[in-house]
Amino acid sequence: MGGGARYPYPKQVWSPAGGWWSRPASWKTNTAITFAGILAVAYGVWTVSAEREVRQIKPDRPIPSMMWAKQFREQEVKETT
Repeated sequence: MGGGARYPYPKQVWSPAGGWWSRPASWKTNTAITFAGILAVAYGVWTVSAEREVRQIKPDRPIPSMMWAKQFREQEVKETT
């Protein structure tokens, strides 16, 4: 189980994935930084999308995007005051 011992491989071969038996020293840190970057971009896209969402016809039943869409948040404030 495991494919046997590591064998000699050509050193001149380049691979974008790191080559044979790649184990970068800081892979955990790099993964955490990348994940944080992806979350930051996703949050930014979510925020811009929620601010610009407009429904021309009001839904006949509650839908999830009504909780964060600017159009419905402003409408709730107007109805309560």
